[in-house]
Amino acid sequence: MLGPVILAASRSDRMRRLISAAPVTKQVVDRFIPGETVDEIVPIIQDLSDRGLELTMDVVGEDITRPEQAAAARDAYLALVDRLKELELGTRAEMSVKLSMFGQALERGHELALANVRPVVEAAAAIGTTVTLDAEDHTTLDSMFAIHEELRKDFPQTGCVIQAYLFRTEADARRLAESGSRVRLVKGAYKEPAEVAYQQKHEIDKAYVRILKILMEGAGYPMIGSHDPRLISIAQELARTAGRKLDEYEFQMLYGIRSDEHLRLAAEGHRMRVYTAYGTDWYGYFMRRLAEKPANLRFFARSMISKG
Repeated sequence: MLGPVILAASRSDRMRRLISAAPVTKQVVDRFIPGETVDEIVPIIQDLSDRGLELTMDVVGEDITRPEQAAAARDAYLALVDRLKELELGTRAEMSVKLSMFGQALERGHELALANVRPVVEAAAAIGTTVTLDAEDHTTLDSMFAIHEELRKDFPQTGCVIQAYLFRTEADARRLAESGSRVRLVKGAYKEPAEVAYQQKHEIDKAYVRILKILMEGAGYPMIGSHDPRLISIAQELARTAGRKLDEYEFQMLYGIRSDEHLRLAAEGHRMRVYTAYGTDWYGYFMRRLAEKPANLRFFARSMISKG
């Protein structure tokens, strides 16, 4: 399987230099990351919103080694909130954050990440939107869930992400499927050992359905993070069986992947949110998109060959 190899490459400085230097890389990266600055991303936000889509915005970058970098990540999100306020798009665009960007892996990282993310959550609430805490590798999750629980005391709309390939996730889903909670379910895109995660696609898919059923039957707000047509159909059936209305759950997909499906679901009356990333530190995000789906890797390989 190529996925684990690509994920390993995402942490390789040598591969980062090689891929970043390839002339075609920027053209391919632009498919997934349509801008580097807030100004560049504003037209994308407006266009998607005009098409009836909602957004979750991610400022990419995870390799934080100093507290000053974590503070800069906080400030980048605060600048995004300011622009959303100016555009009066607070109700159309939420934010997704990785706590590693806010200093989670540094000394006293749990406290640092909480201190940095809280102002972002406060600012988001002030313009009528919210923040979802992205899941990262399994070693970070206890801290992420603790920060999520702390933030929800004052901002109960704060969301979090759970990953179907982890053995722990069914128990996490049962705990989180409560009134007022917002939970995004994804398959998972980090290289995890067999001791903590399913390794085969069919096992992950079955776990995804089991967990989604828990969320749909619970009292919270499920967010279905998948591009898989089969899982999307299953999600719709589970929602019907659970008696959920169209505004009681939503679909989420990545910018640049299955864009026609985004519009189809929105036209059917579903809430459809596009996960839209921007920023200069794109490498790790880009490599995980390649690892998640062979079609993404084929797209990149064909571009490398045709432009080489």
